[in-house]
Amino acid sequence: MSRKQRIESRIQEALRPLYLDVVDESYMHAVPKGSESHFKLLVVSASFEKLPLIERHRRLNALLADEFNQGLHALTMHTWTPEEWQAKGGAPASPPCLGGGRDSGL
Repeated sequence: MSRKQRIESRIQEALRPLYLDVVDESYMHAVPKGSESHFKLLVVSASFEKLPLIERHRRLNALLADEFNQGLHALTMHTWTPEEWQAKGGAPASPPCLGGGRDSGL
């Protein structure tokens, strides 16, 4: 099972999101091909109601702690309630990688 599939499965099981999008953005960074190290999440869940943003992120970090221990390097998180999702209309684009270049020998 790929890292993306494991992330999707854990989030689905724990949060029962209304909407979930897991995007592997590793290709945008100076990492070896196939690294599965950089991901962007859009998680829309009623379980985020009344939770501050930091608590939403802590919850996801805890869910995915073993992935971080196994090479997950970066996780961009958009953690919204259904009302926030409707108001925002989608996840913002990710910025370009600023760390290192393809010539770094990786």
